[in-house]
Formats: sequence, C-alpha cells, structure tokens
Amino acid sequence: MEERTEKETKQEFDDTEFYKGKDLLIDIETYLKSGVHIGTKFKTGEMRRYIFKKRKDGLMVFNIETIDQRIRMIAKMLAKYEGKDVAIIARRLYGHKPARKLAAMIGAREFVGRFIPGTFTNPQARLFFEPKIVLIADPIADSQALKEASEVRIPIISLAGSDSPTANIDLIVPANNKGRKSLALLYYLIARETLVERKEISRDSFGAQVNDFEQEIDEAAEEKAKKAFQTRRFGRGAPRGGMRRPRRE
Repeated sequence: MEERTEKETKQEFDDTEFYKGKDLLIDIETYLKSGVHIGTKFKTGEMRRYIFKKRKDGLMVFNIETIDQRIRMIAKMLAKYEGKDVAIIARRLYGHKPARKLAAMIGAREFVGRFIPGTFTNPQARLFFEPKIVLIADPIADSQALKEASEVRIPIISLAGSDSPTANIDLIVPANNKGRKSLALLYYLIARETLVERKEISRDSFGAQVNDFEQEIDEAAEEKAKKAFQTRRFGRGAPRGGMRRPRRE
C-alpha cells in the first residue's frame, strides 16, 4: 500500500477536524477513507450548488453532512415501499455487487449491466417490470433506465457525481458514484438505514460489513466495460483519452 503524502495526511486531518462532533451514520474516518465526498475535476451546472469546495488538485468536493442526510432521506423513501416494488439499477461494473447486495437485503429487484430498452415501458418485453420507485447509480451510464422511469412517472432516486446531469431525478445524492469503495459504503448505509426505517433491525444488529458490498477487482472485465461504455456514448470513434468532458462552469 502506498504511503500518504504529507499534504494528503494534512488534508485528511483537517477534514476530520471539520466534521468532528457531527451526528453521522458512520464515523467520519470511514466516510473520508472511502472517498465518498470526492467528485471529478468538472461539474455540470445542475451540480454546482452541491459543491462544497474545490481541492488544490482541481477535484470537486461534496459536503459529507449533505451525503449523510440524503442517505437518511433515501432510507425513509424506500421504507415506504414493499421490496418487490423497488428497482435497483447499476450498469457500471463497480455498482454491480453493491446493487445486488442492496436488492437482496431489502427484497428489491436489481438490474445490473446492460438495461434492456422497454423493461419499464413495454409490457411485451421479456423482462418487463413495473417498479414503484427506482434507485440508479449513475444518470449517465443508467440513462436508459432513467428515461423510461421518467416516461412512466416512477419516482427516481440517483447518486450523482459532480459531472452528472440531474434532469428528471426526484432525489439526488451528491456523492462519488464511480469509486469502488465509495459505492460499497453508500449502498451499505442505504441497506442498513432502510431496514432500520422498516423497524426490521436496529443499527447495532445489522450483520453485514461494508466490504460485503464491495465489487471485486477484475481488471479485464473493468477494461472491457469501460471500452463498451465509451463506444455506446461516442460511437466507434470514441476519444482514446476517455470520456468527453462535460461543459465547464
């Protein structure tokens, strides 16, 4: 494991001190180490109001208190529905295991990997499903599910990075929706808090661990998924350097 630089250590200390004494769902050290508050170097106009600060390296940073509060809100919303009426969507690789684990724990139905067009809108589709609420991991990668849920007026909850569009989303969770550890922690807390809101468990009796939600690293599969996503978004002429940058604000 690489040693932290002096600047990184100081930054983590400063952040820990800033949140010291706050009423959070999990200790601040766990939040910080997961990188749940780190965005990209770019922000969409819609996400600008959620940006807490900008680091010296250019990365946008979200307020962890806001993330914590939004997780509580998600749990309250999901707890109002029977598990069978909830759809958990995650196309990108790092969201697969978290989505499956969350769905299993709250009795929801997960859709990981490619979302088949018509799943929410075409009764003749093989996988047709009529959820009453959906949770998506990424408004860009999960755009087909978002579009269909919006068309049939299903409430939409979504994690959103600093570079995410937010149209048609009913509840936004401004957080790192790309990192493996960040997604694991977010879905772990959503699962736990939803079960607590249902009064099925207490926080202390929740038996799962954060790493139970963490996607295993498979470099070959990750690279394949990344290339497939770039091809879908840009066509075969996808830029070699990666995804197109969103408009600067």
